Amino acid sequence: MTAFKVAVVQAAPVLLDREATVAKATELADRAAAGGARVVLFPEAFIPAYPRELTFGTVVGRRTLQGRRAFQRYWDQAVEVPSAATEALGAAARRNEMYLAIGVVERSRPQPGATLYCTLLYFGPDGSLMGRHRKLKPTAAERLIWGEGDGSTLAAFKTDLGTIGGLICWENYMPLARMAMYGKGVDLYLAPTADARDSWQATIRHVACEGRCFVLSCNQFVTRAMWPTDWEQLPPGDEIVCRGGSAIVSPFGDYLAGPLYDAEGILFAEVELDDLTRARYDFDVVGHYNRPDVFRLSVNESAPPGVSVTAATEAFVAESRLEFG
Repeated sequence: MTAFKVAVVQAAPVLLDREATVAKATELADRAAAGGARVVLFPEAFIPAYPRELTFGTVVGRRTLQGRRAFQRYWDQAVEVPSAATEALGAAARRNEMYLAIGVVERSRPQPGATLYCTLLYFGPDGSLMGRHRKLKPTAAERLIWGEGDGSTLAAFKTDLGTIGGLICWENYMPLARMAMYGKGVDLYLAPTADARDSWQATIRHVACEGRCFVLSCNQFVTRAMWPTDWEQLPPGDEIVCRGGSAIVSPFGDYLAGPLYDAEGILFAEVELDDLTRARYDFDVVGHYNRPDVFRLSVNESAPPGVSVTAATEAFVAESRLEFG
């Protein structure tokens, strides 16, 4: 298939309510499918919330009990992989025969501890969880609540609709991370975000031109009235907390849909894979426009263990017995 529809879903979660947000996401996925979309992207941290402007009771050198309790609620509503939440999302992908990508806050289980990750989950049209990408570098105060992913989740998937992969929000400002994705041959580059600034539009258009790929960028639309009244409260400000800015961009850097501001909505665009060849004719970032003889990128895609144990050798044990009796 060389031409098909894609969609980005600009919406708010039911903030801090995992089950209700999963239900909303599956309903919106059905709507996107009804519009003909074969690939659908949801925003960064859609389940259970992007905690915009919260502090979780933290300043340098001190944390508060109230902030710890706010984090506990965030943890409680985060997504385990696999779980009933991922089963429901996979069922929506299978029901609609679509590729579905959605930003979640992921709990680290079954590993011990209480680490959360900003994660992008990928589901295939058969309902399977194809894989996940954990944000490599949370931005600024995001580091208070999210851990860092590693190279083992730098994911890209070869599909019947081209190679699908991408990076989350300000990872797209990391040139080497972008180059790693280009090296995987990404055709549909997914860029879920929480950035609603005008400058983000320049970023996604640059990524499209640089990678000669289709870029799907998706943000939330959130108002102050949506915020849970019994969670950490927002500081005073405008009624619109996040205005959106979702868009779909061609490999030439032109808008195919959006940007959409100040409302929830689903953006659709028809993409033609032959546009990738036409765009790469004069600029192929990992092909004829690359200089591996001058520049070289090494990517570590291993998952380093948190604890590494080296067994004592027989000689060491014998020596210890002699020294310590």
